[in-house]
Amino acid sequence: MDIRPVLYVSGMLLSIMSLSLILPMLADLYVGHSDWKVFFLCIIVTAFFGGSLVLSNAGQKFKMSIRQVFFLTFTSWMTIVTFGALPFRFSELNLSFTDAFFESMSGITTTGATVITGLDDAPPGILLWRAILQWLGGIGIILMAMSVMPFLKVGGMQIFRTELSESEKALPREATLASAIGLIYLGLTILCAILYMMTGLTTFDAIAHAMTTISTGGFSTFDTSFGHYNDPWAEIVAIVFMLLGGMPFVLYLKAVRGNIRPFIQDSQVRWFLSIVAASIVATTFYLVVQQDETIGEALRRSSFNIISLITGTGYVNGDYNMWGGFVISLFFFLMVVGGCAGSTSCGIKIFRFQVLYAVTHVQMQKLLHPHGVFIAHYNNKPIPPDVPMSVMSFFFVYAVCFSLLAIALSFVGLDFLTAMSGAATAISNVGPGLGDIIGPTGTFAPLPDDAKWILSAGMLLGRLEIFTILVMLSPKFWRP
Repeated sequence: MDIRPVLYVSGMLLSIMSLSLILPMLADLYVGHSDWKVFFLCIIVTAFFGGSLVLSNAGQKFKMSIRQVFFLTFTSWMTIVTFGALPFRFSELNLSFTDAFFESMSGITTTGATVITGLDDAPPGILLWRAILQWLGGIGIILMAMSVMPFLKVGGMQIFRTELSESEKALPREATLASAIGLIYLGLTILCAILYMMTGLTTFDAIAHAMTTISTGGFSTFDTSFGHYNDPWAEIVAIVFMLLGGMPFVLYLKAVRGNIRPFIQDSQVRWFLSIVAASIVATTFYLVVQQDETIGEALRRSSFNIISLITGTGYVNGDYNMWGGFVISLFFFLMVVGGCAGSTSCGIKIFRFQVLYAVTHVQMQKLLHPHGVFIAHYNNKPIPPDVPMSVMSFFFVYAVCFSLLAIALSFVGLDFLTAMSGAATAISNVGPGLGDIIGPTGTFAPLPDDAKWILSAGMLLGRLEIFTILVMLSPKFWRP
């Protein structure tokens, strides 16, 4: 396999990362913190390796095969994670390599699980770098879901080839399509930051939270996340932009070009919003009846945390571990469901549940009418024959990987609830888990190093849709 295209693209990504390191360096330099020297050295190292890879593999016409694309996807994310860990390792925080790698993996996969305590007093450069990692990971997964995943037919993503081709009719070249999505992503981030500032957040906090909100990442600049502010207006801004981050960005592109009908008619969006609304109503009712909350407070708390969990953002405004068994069970389910395909969110994705429902409905019709002809539909279009098998395979492999992660975490000493919720939050890229250790008021710092490496693997598996990693474990992948 010719790895020159892989090295070239990895070099380009490292070069982009070196430029993004300038911002946290300037933030530390502005406040006079000595960590600016660490970021400066990281810029030099990252730019050197990135530039070397680009220059040594440039000047050739590359034609990527499927094997190369699989390898490129894995290699590029691992490269970014490794170099992204350098500031955490050598900054004032002095994290171990395991913790630095975990924090970087959590950032670039927009998981939001953290091993850092004392965020309220952490240097601004590190806080900004965490936000930048999640922002870059968010746009990266959007572009990957629109271009790479449909091409690789991972987990039924080939069903979105039609949407992509429709967009390319208006924007013929892939580079133009990517830049258009990037501008929309940047515009939503800027708008989110402005609205945060209008609610009273400082400029720094508004920018950092805007990047981690639209990317549905969830890294905050405070240990207590949004509980630090206790401000309904700031939470409303977060709710709106978490929802926007959890919906397909290709629909925003169509809306910007004057066609909002697909956004309104898209069945995936309708299912997503319906699940969110039903969960909020059920949780609000439960809190009012069982926890003696007022309707307004119950609605506020349930809306924020439900949207944060289903989109995989991971912001919290309180300890939902204290809300009772029903809420814990519902939240565990919402962690797994996730948002829409083509968004920055994570989890199984809404469209896969739609395909599974359509296939199940057709099967029931066939049982009632054995001689009838029934065709499964998605978004009022027939589902391609290979999609149901891909989706059902994804569900099976997702369940197997979740089980293996949970068992592995239990093997290294974690209790049942921590192991189960840790496996779910890692493979679904959610952030906080359940229980006292990794719950909404805890961190992943107390976990043993073995557990952190297992969780890091789970985060990468979930972010790259599992099959992208597993296919490379087959010996046939490496045969010429």
